[in-house]
Amino acid sequence: MKQIKRLILTLVVAVMSTTSISAQEVEKMVPNEDDILAKTLSTASPYYYTNLMLKYRLGNEALTATEYYYLYYGFLYQEDYRPFTENRALDEMLGIMAGINPEQPTVGQLEALIERGLEAMELDPFNPKMLNMLAYAYGALDDPYREKLYFNHLNGILGAIEMSGTGLKEDDAWHILMFSHAYDMVASKGYTYNEARIISRTTEFVPLMRKQNGIKGFYFDYSRVYRNKPDDVTIKRDRTWQINGLQPQEYK
Repeated sequence: MKQIKRLILTLVVAVMSTTSISAQEVEKMVPNEDDILAKTLSTASPYYYTNLMLKYRLGNEALTATEYYYLYYGFLYQEDYRPFTENRALDEMLGIMAGINPEQPTVGQLEALIERGLEAMELDPFNPKMLNMLAYAYGALDDPYREKLYFNHLNGILGAIEMSGTGLKEDDAWHILMFSHAYDMVASKGYTYNEARIISRTTEFVPLMRKQNGIKGFYFDYSRVYRNKPDDVTIKRDRTWQINGLQPQEYK
C-alpha cells in the first residue's frame, strides 16, 4: 500500500453549466453548533437530518448549497460518524484505481470500484475522493445520470466546506469532519501541497509546495474530528488521492 500511496492522481471538480448550487445561494456560514443541532434534529425543519440523508442517497432531487451544508456538518451528531474507524473499502477503491488506465478501464474494474464505493459511503458518505471515483466509474460505464449525481455531490460537499470560511487565516479556517477532506479540498483547487502542520489544538495549516496568487497555504479547523476520539487511537494522517487523467465534466 505504501507503493500505491506514492502515486500522484488528479482530483477534479465538475464544471457544470447546470447545477443545483447557484452562485446566489453560496455565502459564508461559519458552523454554529447550536443552529446545526437544532435544525438537523427537528422533524419540522427543512434540514431534518434523516430526510436530508435520504435525499442525498436516493438522488431523485437536487440538493441546495444550504442543504449540503447542514448535511455535511450535521453528520457530526449521527451515530455513524466515526472518523477514526478504518475505511477498508475506501482503501480498496484506491488500490483498484491505482491499477486502472483511466482511458481504457475494464468493466470489471469499474464495477468493483462502484461496489467498494457504495460500501465506503457507509463510513464516510462525503469523502471527496470516493465521490469523484464513483462519478468517474459511472461515467465510464455510460451512466450519465449517476455520473452527474456524484459530481453534484462532490461539488456540493466541497462547496459546504468552502462556505465555512476562507481558509486563508487561522481564525477563518475551513471546517472539516475528516483529516483527508482537508487535502482533498486543497487538491480540488489544483494546488500541490506539503504535509499539514498543527497550528493549535483545533487548527492545522496545509502549506502549498509553492506560493500561488499570494497564497502560501490553507487553514483547517479539525476540532470536530477529535470529539469522539477513542483513547486508544493513534492519529495517522492520510494523504489525499487524486484521480489521474480525469478531465472536468461539463453538463448542458
